[in-house]
Amino acid sequence: MKLARIPDGSPELFHTLQGEGPTLGAPAVFLRLSLCNLHCQWCDTPYTWNWEKTPWKHHDGIKFSKSEQILELSPAEIAPLISDFDCDRLVLTGGEPLLQQSELTELLHLLPKIPHIEVETNGSQIPDDTFISMPTQFNVSPKLSNSGMTKSLRLNPEALYLFSSLPNAIFKFVLSSENDLEEIQSLQERFEIPASRIFLMPEGRSPEETSQKSLWLADLCRDQGYRFTPRLHVLLWGDKRGK
Repeated sequence: MKLARIPDGSPELFHTLQGEGPTLGAPAVFLRLSLCNLHCQWCDTPYTWNWEKTPWKHHDGIKFSKSEQILELSPAEIAPLISDFDCDRLVLTGGEPLLQQSELTELLHLLPKIPHIEVETNGSQIPDDTFISMPTQFNVSPKLSNSGMTKSLRLNPEALYLFSSLPNAIFKFVLSSENDLEEIQSLQERFEIPASRIFLMPEGRSPEETSQKSLWLADLCRDQGYRFTPRLHVLLWGDKRGK
């Protein structure tokens, strides 16, 4: 498995609170995988994909050494590290976790005592027949045009129709401004997503940024029947890694 590596050389594996979505505030163990097929210009984990000598643009303007940011461990090596936390919720995040489905399938088979498994995905990858039944929740976050990517790259209609059909999939959209609403409504109509399964979240990597956008976003959710989700981890710890 290709995992994000923190400065001390260990995997980015940490016990915290779920900061977004329907399980907001629940204790959870996060495992951050490296590699992503997208390149959002506001991404808060560019060290999982924005390698040196790549053309991708990011607002930080920082490129990362792939060899320094990736740690390779087998599922058998990582499973006991997760179990040591004695927590009933595991969140697989990235990067894009679904790029490593076969390894994740093996990992979850080694963790049968964890009842709650969440997968955070950008919604562009299709879960295979084996993996699709393993998570208890898919947190699907399709990227909008504010991510700086073309529609053909960031949206996979086949995958989004599939996730829309899954009762254990919710949809999170990151908003930079009120102008993003029309795009969300278009996706909601096209993929037949119930408003009750749509969570809107303010874009921002600091408490100040997210707070500035939260008031108008809360009003928007109230008026449109969507669910508001703050970025709890940002409000508590800013953009500090491992929180």
